[in-house]
Amino acid sequence: MQRTFFTVLLSVLLMTACGPPREDRIIIGSKNFTEQAILGELFAQQLEAKTSLHIERRFYLAGSFICHQGILAGRIDIYPEYTGTALTAILKEKPEGAPEDLYRRVKSEYDSRFNLTVGPSLGFNDTFAIEIRGEDARRLQLHTISQAVAYTPQWRPGFGYEFMERPDGYKGLAATYGLRFAEQPRIMDLGLLTRALKEKQVDLIAGNTTDGLIPALDLFVLQDDRNYFPPYEAVAVIRKATLARHPELGRALDELAGKISNQDMQQLNYAVDGQHRDIKEVVSEFLKRRGLR
Repeated sequence: MQRTFFTVLLSVLLMTACGPPREDRIIIGSKNFTEQAILGELFAQQLEAKTSLHIERRFYLAGSFICHQGILAGRIDIYPEYTGTALTAILKEKPEGAPEDLYRRVKSEYDSRFNLTVGPSLGFNDTFAIEIRGEDARRLQLHTISQAVAYTPQWRPGFGYEFMERPDGYKGLAATYGLRFAEQPRIMDLGLLTRALKEKQVDLIAGNTTDGLIPALDLFVLQDDRNYFPPYEAVAVIRKATLARHPELGRALDELAGKISNQDMQQLNYAVDGQHRDIKEVVSEFLKRRGLR
């Protein structure tokens, strides 16, 4: 908990230490996990290839709150977000309706309340994944979260700080399924969760469905059989003032709409987290394969 506090504090200081971006400079931000850095780099390379704008990268800016405050203050111009996160964590609304309805609500509210533009879906839905070890799933014949409830009183959970705090996170999940655990959740950085599960430091975690280490580490995603989690379609959030100055920016990012599937994102994450490859190289190869270069 203390480590997370200092991470957030450092992010705030870094954000406020820099003035608003200059007219000819586009600053792209991201949250503090691999997938977000990949998406931020994807936006950066797309804009560098399709426009003459100077692009600055400012990744790993803690969580949703820091990125949202940063873009409102003009410290960053663009960052990747997820519709379910935007609706629950930022707008504080209930995630009701089909994915397309949820997207329209987020787009409309961000426009009217924050003067921000929400771009089209990139094509994948990175919902939360409640994960256990594959060996445990096979041994106990578990497929759903409801089935796992009988065993969680003997299990140790591990979650990220934001999952513990957000309205679509731990408290609602525990109430929906009646979850009880052997001890209080262990809170750690998102990048450490899957390894902690594999090494039996914890027995259940909340990760992401596009995590490339799920198949690599033989982890198993329990089905959310009560549909607790809303859709989390990946989108670009952009300052309208930046779009007004540089409309070519919007056209370039719109070319990414629908270009990334869940499997694509999982493979991109694995290339970075599992194979330890350079993010810029991984993104460049992907854009070439998709014919965007």
